Amino acid sequence: MTKNVKPQVSFYGFILLTFAICSCNSSTTENKNEEAQNATDSSGFVSIFDGSTLNGWEGDTAVWHVLDGAIVGQVTAASTPLKANTFLIWKDGKPGDFELTAEYEISPEGNSGIQYRSEEVEGVPFGLRGYQMDIDGANTYTGQNYEERARSIMAFRGQKVTLPPVTDSLSNLVKNNVWSVAVVNDSLGNSDSLKAKINARWNTCRIVAKGNHLQHYINGVLMCDVTDNDTTNRKETGLIGLQLHAGHIMKVSFKNIRLKELK
Repeated sequence: MTKNVKPQVSFYGFILLTFAICSCNSSTTENKNEEAQNATDSSGFVSIFDGSTLNGWEGDTAVWHVLDGAIVGQVTAASTPLKANTFLIWKDGKPGDFELTAEYEISPEGNSGIQYRSEEVEGVPFGLRGYQMDIDGANTYTGQNYEERARSIMAFRGQKVTLPPVTDSLSNLVKNNVWSVAVVNDSLGNSDSLKAKINARWNTCRIVAKGNHLQHYINGVLMCDVTDNDTTNRKETGLIGLQLHAGHIMKVSFKNIRLKELK
């Protein structure tokens, strides 16, 4: 009578099997994250944040992380104070004509923004120069068009403006943090009435950049409109980034960040 013998798996074989399973699971997770980040919906938007990692983004991980499906930027009282504005930079493209949508939430004392058509600043780690949809917790500036390290405030919330060609220097034309030569063509509404459209917690924002025409929306409401005819200073393509402003103890969160390049 033949005796049944139970197969024996060596300890070494067990370790190899466990490693193979873990590697497979890790690879599957990475693939799912990549698929989530590159998924295109029926309207042509692509997710540029996978909801769980900072893959495709680059910044100071001492202040940027992912929590509960959102990119979180945070400076606490125990943190090293920021010496300069710092950005989490999307490194997978430099879009020119596009629509970008995202949801954000910011603490009352916070100051942030979404940078676009921007370039990195030499000598400033994770520093950017370029257009910005401004966001702050007090909603003093939220929705306006601010050009970081360049022309400063180009359009306040509620303004439709044209920026004319210039030959003078930035230092001569920026006055009290405002681009002094901007021409206000029309009103989109009173700044305070537009502020009332901004929620205390989560909001949806949208940036539309097509040619030299730049529009900022909050919760579907047009907050400012810029036509940039300044061929010396305007930007046609560039990086996208999320801002943490120096000098603030704050927290800002972004989720559902989606991009559609326009033809």
